[in-house]
Amino acid sequence: TMLALAGAAPAADPLVTEGRGAWDGVKNNVVRAAEKMPEENYAFKPVPEVRSFGQMIGHIADAQYMICSAAKSEKRDPAGVEKTKTTKADLVAALKESVSYCDSAFTGLTDAKAMETVKMFGRERSRLAALYANTSHSNEHYGNLVTYMRIKGLVPPSSEPRQK
Repeated sequence: TMLALAGAAPAADPLVTEGRGAWDGVKNNVVRAAEKMPEENYAFKPVPEVRSFGQMIGHIADAQYMICSAAKSEKRDPAGVEKTKTTKADLVAALKESVSYCDSAFTGLTDAKAMETVKMFGRERSRLAALYANTSHSNEHYGNLVTYMRIKGLVPPSSEPRQK
């Protein structure tokens, strides 16, 4: 990596460090999108056949609990956020709780522990693969959120000017 070339010491657990970095970027975009979209647009659907913006936030929260519980080798009942929460405040709070839960899957995780296998969707996968699946899924739906925001004339978080 460029850091290694610059003489910086490599991270103690580079696989987990890189996985956490990818997750941090995606979770921040999703949470900021949820916070930025006005309440009146939470029921917005571009076409009747798809989830509303609010349902998408609920779906992301539900999936984060499901996937990260597998990564943590925990049994968790489905959160049911998509089917039970409708207000912006409730959905943003539930999303943030699911983000904290996924953050905890990285706490104390070493590269060695990340390679341990867990059961997810009926298959054996490494803990790190499960965490990457969560990051990938959340990012996939962030793309939907971006489209909804653009339709409503809002700049999505990933396209906002960088802070200096």
